[in-house]
Amino acid sequence: MMKKSMFVVLAFVLFAAMVAPAFAEEATTTSAATTSASATTAKITCVGAAVAAREAALGAAMTAYTSAENAAYTARAQALAAAYSSTTAKEVRTAVNAAWSTFRTSEKTARKAWQTSRNAAWATSRKAANTCKAPAGVSDHGNSGLESFAN
Repeated sequence: MMKKSMFVVLAFVLFAAMVAPAFAEEATTTSAATTSASATTAKITCVGAAVAAREAALGAAMTAYTSAENAAYTARAQALAAAYSSTTAKEVRTAVNAAWSTFRTSEKTARKAWQTSRNAAWATSRKAANTCKAPAGVSDHGNSGLESFAN
């Protein structure tokens, strides 16, 4: 009976010795997969934050651009109204030319400010997304060509 008990105990120990590494490997694999998924989620969240910051910067820049454009059109309308209240053709021509010249300068300044802000927002976003080291295809930077360039 003692031999039989020893045999059962020895068989159990050998079985446990063979099965234990398999369970440990499965737990390690599951743990590694969970850690990997968590790291990927963090990287995606990082890219999301970079994109959100870019979109906020682009929104602010577009608001500034449209405000500058609206101001340019309002100023041109007022200057042209004043020009056409003049009494001589020479005064009208001079005032009209000045109104349009000021308008062109305002347009150019607004456009350059928008382009600078837009390019800076995209560059900052790309740089921030690159530091996230997210998997390929997570970023939307390939769509930057769809952005309004207001040239």
